[in-house]
Amino acid sequence: MTLVEELRWRGMVHDTTPAAESTLSEKKIKVYAGFDPTAVSLQLGNLVPIMLLLHFQRAGHTPVALVGGATGMIGDPSGKSEERVLQSLDSIEYNVSRFKLQLEKFLRFDGDNAASLVNNFDWFKNVGFLEFLRDVGKHLTVNYMMAKDSVKQRLESGLSFTEFSYQLLQAYDYLHLYKTQGCTFQVGGSDQWGNITAGTELVRRMANGEAHALTCPLVTKADGSKFGKSAAGEKIWLDPALTSPYKFYQFWINTADDEALRYIKIFSMLPQEEIDTLAQKTLDAPEKRELQFALARDITTRVHSEEAFKSAVEASDILFGSGTFEKLATLSEENLLAALEGVPRFSIARSEIEAGVPFLSLCAEKTTIFPSKGEARRMVSNGGVFVNKQRVGDVESSIGKDYLLQNRYILVQKGKKNYTLIIVE
Repeated sequence: MTLVEELRWRGMVHDTTPAAESTLSEKKIKVYAGFDPTAVSLQLGNLVPIMLLLHFQRAGHTPVALVGGATGMIGDPSGKSEERVLQSLDSIEYNVSRFKLQLEKFLRFDGDNAASLVNNFDWFKNVGFLEFLRDVGKHLTVNYMMAKDSVKQRLESGLSFTEFSYQLLQAYDYLHLYKTQGCTFQVGGSDQWGNITAGTELVRRMANGEAHALTCPLVTKADGSKFGKSAAGEKIWLDPALTSPYKFYQFWINTADDEALRYIKIFSMLPQEEIDTLAQKTLDAPEKRELQFALARDITTRVHSEEAFKSAVEASDILFGSGTFEKLATLSEENLLAALEGVPRFSIARSEIEAGVPFLSLCAEKTTIFPSKGEARRMVSNGGVFVNKQRVGDVESSIGKDYLLQNRYILVQKGKKNYTLIIVE
């Protein structure tokens, strides 16, 4: 398959300019995608343009990752219902410094057709306001800019001139890269089509040049909700300090079958034959979740590491599989807390644990794990209660310091999936 044919098979083509496909088949080009540095880390939503750049680089083209140090101080109105909080220059500079570390997990920054990272603040910082309006602003009419969806969708709720100008600023990025680096191609999400084509138009009008574009459909969940958030509504970040490898792995392993097939085409570099085989295996035996596991392995290993992936799998198996106390005790505090995020938590004084707390008192008085001692007795007699993966056989037993995980935690389990974490203060 050609590059564009493969991208179509992967569901990664929404719009292209007329000569985009033929241009890619005729010569090697320089292609760029923009990233908004309004957060300290890239997130899952940024993976789509990153994967596009990766495909282009593997096909022999040269990728440029543009970080909007200047435009990030304004904020793109595309897909937003209200104006963003403006960022300070210092915070944006810090965010930019973090991005390359994450992009290096995907793009190759050395050798032939090496990727490069540019910051549009470097060229905008010396452009005067009047100079920009005189030399650039006159080339795109207000009518042309108003016709873009990113503008039309905000007119009723209100759009400041600051945000309205974003389209012109992003268009100038394309013109600058065209002139200084010979960049003739831009990729991005479908919500960026208006901004991107404004750039191709500016290149045509100001440089008498030909510029091309390709956008990818916005990735959503099966129910149409926004992609890239956990079940609790939190964003999934590429920075392990913000989203642990365990939580990252869990996001992918818990996707539905139809979502997993769509996601593995977009977010992995696995070939079509392998993906088709995994899809058939999942169809034949969905309980094995082979498609989800391959997806989680590929993307978690790339973003974090092979070791981090293995640790996440191990933590999942120990906590939600056939784990034992000995295996549970080997988990790092980070993985333990990440895996149990969202479960009920209670605190108890260390002095009480060191003296030994009767099991019934711990679970029905010191905490509300059980509504009553009678309920606790019933579940214990049925063999359905575990402390640190050890079945509770004697309801009159005591829980002491020998039970502590990481010298601080006790894990109580009712049945297969109901966990409570006790934290010893």
